[in-house]
Amino acid sequence: MESAGGPYLNTAALTSPVGVARLLQMTFGCTTFSLVAHQGGFSAAYGTFCMFVWTFCFSVTVFIIACEFTRLHSCLHISWGNFTAAFAMLATLMSVTAAVIYPLYFAQLGCYPIGCEVRDFRIAASVFAGLLFLAYATEVFLTRAKPGQVTSYMATVSGLLKIVQAFVACIIFGALVNDSQYSRYVATQWCVAVFSFCFVVTVVVVAFSVTGKTATLGFPFERSVVVYTFVAVLLYVSAAVVWPVFCFDSKYGSPRRPALCARGRCPWDSQLVVAIFTYVNLLLYVVDLAYSQRIRFVSHL
Repeated sequence: MESAGGPYLNTAALTSPVGVARLLQMTFGCTTFSLVAHQGGFSAAYGTFCMFVWTFCFSVTVFIIACEFTRLHSCLHISWGNFTAAFAMLATLMSVTAAVIYPLYFAQLGCYPIGCEVRDFRIAASVFAGLLFLAYATEVFLTRAKPGQVTSYMATVSGLLKIVQAFVACIIFGALVNDSQYSRYVATQWCVAVFSFCFVVTVVVVAFSVTGKTATLGFPFERSVVVYTFVAVLLYVSAAVVWPVFCFDSKYGSPRRPALCARGRCPWDSQLVVAIFTYVNLLLYVVDLAYSQRIRFVSHL
């Protein structure tokens, strides 16, 4: 806990630039899901996902503000700096996804057939969803590690990239389960093994950083992370070569989208999504490897 002579409440948690950004996150998040729940409405899996994003991010933001304002975060057995940095990056990715999905599927300029009142609520919700994304992106910008600064790992470029890598892997998994036909060849099964292995290890790295347990490991954590990132680059290179060959080469798959393939249930579409995001994650791991050569961090901040 804090020293007995200091104030019990931390007003800087609300008045600092990061504190103001979090207050805006709380306000925009609450406004967004309230507009949707009251009159805007949502349906199907993508609507449920958007509501989950807004309520989840709102709840965790309120928890962070309350802990920092009351200084209770010092009682938690986690690395608070790593936790807040990781959540800010995750919330940024989730909120930008919801900010794209909700207006794409629900917002419209005309009143028919939903009515003008529902249309107005959906447009307003879409605007506040975009503002929510900007608020979380602002926190990431304000708390990111500066050049030469010793900080928590998750605040570094390498740490933030770990969150993005895991998020992109989730998109890949979503495409894989959407009838991607990855089980047809051993080669494509190898690609799925690559995606799974890298995702699991990345999540483990984030978990150890957030819990502040890296110092208890019997090996140098930062060096192990660099070695793993190098291995992940090699694995993703293999997947980036193998997956397109066995999905889009005329000998194994189809170089063009089949004409009779139904929208939303076409294996070729899922295979294309996997291919695109495989290259995205490969680029992220390469950038991660480049930045991890020059970072210095401490696990307990």
